[in-house]
Amino acid sequence: MYLPFEQMPEYSRVWVYQADKPISESDEQLIRERLVSFCEGWNTHGNLMPTSFDILESQILILAVDESKLGASGCSIDSSVRTLRDLESLLQTNLTDQGKISLKRPDGELRVIPALGVKTRVTSGEIGLDAEVINPQIRVKSDLKNLWQPVRNSWLSRYFPN
Repeated sequence: MYLPFEQMPEYSRVWVYQADKPISESDEQLIRERLVSFCEGWNTHGNLMPTSFDILESQILILAVDESKLGASGCSIDSSVRTLRDLESLLQTNLTDQGKISLKRPDGELRVIPALGVKTRVTSGEIGLDAEVINPQIRVKSDLKNLWQPVRNSWLSRYFPN
């Protein structure tokens, strides 16, 4: 059962997906149509769950489920990943690969880079302490107020000299 994202309770479980490139307006419209349709039927063991999604900064996709009455089962989570993989194929973008890091520079530029080689990117100056990174600890909708955290306060800080 689809609900507008604003109506989802703050305790709703969320998953954060990062597109490896900006999503165009036409592709965003397609994503919205497909995900509304998916959310209308998203269920666990045949029982509909209150669900929603949001697209942030034309590159970050958030899926949300209110698990207060029913927990999302492994099968229901798998069905969401299948839907996202279908979108990946259709749009020629990468959403589900978790081996990426989203960085936002002070000027607001958003870049999604491979996690592999992050230490080299820090030492070369490509990633600076003035950037922000997506907080990997996001679990529920209320956590989204801290979606971005300064690199200096993140797991990336260990790659910078003290």
